[in-house]
Amino acid sequence: MVTKVLKASEERDILTAIDLLKAGEVVAVPTETVYGLAADAKNVAAVAKIFSAKNRPNNHPLIVHIHSAECLSQWAQDVPPAALKLAQAFWPGPLTILLKKHSNVSNAVTGGLDTVALRVPRHPVLLRIIKTLQTGLAAPSANLHKRISPTSAEHVLSSLGGRIAAVVDAGPCAVGLESTIVDVTGDTPRILRPGPISQAMLEHVLQGVVHMPAQHQSSVPGNMKIHYKPQAETVLASLEEIQVALDELCTKNKRCAVMYYSDFGPFPQHVITRKMSTNKDCYARELYKALHELDATNPDKIFVQAPPQDDAWADIWDRLSKACA
Repeated sequence: MVTKVLKASEERDILTAIDLLKAGEVVAVPTETVYGLAADAKNVAAVAKIFSAKNRPNNHPLIVHIHSAECLSQWAQDVPPAALKLAQAFWPGPLTILLKKHSNVSNAVTGGLDTVALRVPRHPVLLRIIKTLQTGLAAPSANLHKRISPTSAEHVLSSLGGRIAAVVDAGPCAVGLESTIVDVTGDTPRILRPGPISQAMLEHVLQGVVHMPAQHQSSVPGNMKIHYKPQAETVLASLEEIQVALDELCTKNKRCAVMYYSDFGPFPQHVITRKMSTNKDCYARELYKALHELDATNPDKIFVQAPPQDDAWADIWDRLSKACA
């Protein structure tokens, strides 16, 4: 299969993407978070192609992207007031809300669970595609299962080229990190995956407590223990620990890469480095791009400086701890 590269700026290419999705194909699409691998969520055969292309276990649920909160009743039932408040505050945007699924929603999308994960994305191209199709699009990240998420069309092609019908190229993603997932099916909302919408932001809107468990469930989208992982062994450590390891490995002629944000150096000769921003949002936007770049140099080991111990960096800690598991 030859994967078509479609330009988001070209009307003809957008129509081609829509036609492919109507025909039951999978198409990688841009979102504000990461590129997603989309299929018609009501087409079971099309959804199956997502799992096949990604080598993803078919009992792992998918996020369904819809065009507005007005569509909630088509996909969910017993929608609580908390969900409506969050939708009003954060949709379109990087928040996924877990709800009791409507009886019409296929188990292929929910992994056999009685809940469904819903989101209204903030990307204008994807919103237009969804509105035109008048359906929901199931769309996990457009990469091989457990590997680094894609924030550009180039990342998609390096992972899924030849395995999917097309990718819509809209340039780099604005946020660069997957959405927050919040479960509102119980008495108290719970964060199942930290993301750009923080615990404090959710609590401000709901005017109440939102729990964030120390251990996150693997039975929600993108929440496996090992995830976002480069091909190279990746280690999360302090700069002091990294320096000690580099001194030892470089004497053994090992090829090493380092991703860091503090003022530090010089590094040993031949060590590949990528300095990150100390601004959390900028760091998040560049995280997967940096991991892709370092992994592409084929190092024996990638070292990542541990981020600040701050609640605002919870989503960064989540992604890096899984990438380094």
